[in-house]
Amino acid sequence: MEKLLDNIIQTNRKYVEEGEVASYIPELKKGNKNDLGVYVTTLNGEEFRAGDYETRFTIQSISKVISLIIAIMDNGEDYVFSKVGVEHTADAFNSITNLETKNLHRPSNPMINAGAIAIVSLIKGREPDEVFERILNFTRKITGNDNININREAYISEKATGDRNRSLAYFMKSTGVITNDVEKVLDVYFKQCSMEVTCKDISRIGAFLANDGVIPLTGEKVIPRETARIVKAIMTTCGMYDASGEFAVNIGMPAKSGVGGGIMAVAPEKMGIGVVGPSLDKKGNSIAGIKVLADLSKELELSIF
Repeated sequence: MEKLLDNIIQTNRKYVEEGEVASYIPELKKGNKNDLGVYVTTLNGEEFRAGDYETRFTIQSISKVISLIIAIMDNGEDYVFSKVGVEHTADAFNSITNLETKNLHRPSNPMINAGAIAIVSLIKGREPDEVFERILNFTRKITGNDNININREAYISEKATGDRNRSLAYFMKSTGVITNDVEKVLDVYFKQCSMEVTCKDISRIGAFLANDGVIPLTGEKVIPRETARIVKAIMTTCGMYDASGEFAVNIGMPAKSGVGGGIMAVAPEKMGIGVVGPSLDKKGNSIAGIKVLADLSKELELSIF
């Protein structure tokens, strides 16, 4: 397996030159566009890796999967999806137009920014710190890594430049999608996006979902199988922003990307895969990371279709 992974990394390294690191959050400019790594966690506990798999990066939108799980566990799926839809959108992940003109002002899905912010507002906790601690502790639990924490510089950078997200949140406050304090909700959102991880961490999140809510390394059942199924379905249709359809056709795995360069992919009943490649395409996805997943899916026949 590691020989296969190494060959795939080497074959696809050239594609990092075709993209750029994210720059709209100043701290993300520090990412090395030449990094490319992959980590695989199987359901029997085996782990394989290649390339720059030790690269640390902020989890960004991959965290939306985690907050969605917690919100469903707190409120039940019916209530959650009365606030946020489950439909794919062809608009950008931070689109305001999408929010204002479609779905009666309800965000289209939990994987775009508006939907993810609304999801955070549904997580139970007396204060923002308590809400974030629940997200952080859940992430640590399913990755088996108690050292995960926020990148303070990234958090400060996101908070200082998050005016588009503030616009989305205040619009949702005006329509009743969000009912609690907007700035407190946003503070949690910025912190969850700033959690610092590696490919290993996100591959273990993927393996947890591939195993229907059971942590492969411990055998502990953390969430119901039905919750895992719902989350994987939404990842399949919405997890790669407005490139989700193309990703489903060419790769065929539930996945979630982040502008920190990470992609977390799920091969149900087989493995979780974590990829990092900070050089992004125009839709905000790791350009070489997608190539790596395409080759891996083809070689190991991982497409769910």
